[in-house]
Amino acid sequence: MTKIIATLIAGLFATAAFAQTPAPTPAAAKAEAKETKTAAKAEAKETKAEIKAEAKTAKVEADAKKDVAVAKAEEKSDKADAHAKATKTKAKAHAKAEKTEAAATPAPVTTK
Repeated sequence: MTKIIATLIAGLFATAAFAQTPAPTPAAAKAEAKETKTAAKAEAKETKAEIKAEAKTAKVEADAKKDVAVAKAEEKSDKADAHAKATKTKAKAHAKAEKTEAAATPAPVTTK
């Protein structure tokens, strides 16, 4: 039994020694470095494009918010103008009514 175990252990060590990968050749190392560099460049390009797209989207959103703010300000201004006009018209109507009322009322008769 010990012979069998010893043979199996020796076989494991022998296969482990042959299973190691050899050191890469300089050409393979260069190719791998070039591939890594190309992948890094592509990733950087992608990231840059995403950042640009996000910036564009943010700019469009900011412009839209600005437009909404301008529209609200204009609406507020229009309401104030309408209110001022209505107040002026009411004042004129009251003045006219008072004038008409004064003309319609006979002057008091004074006797001496």
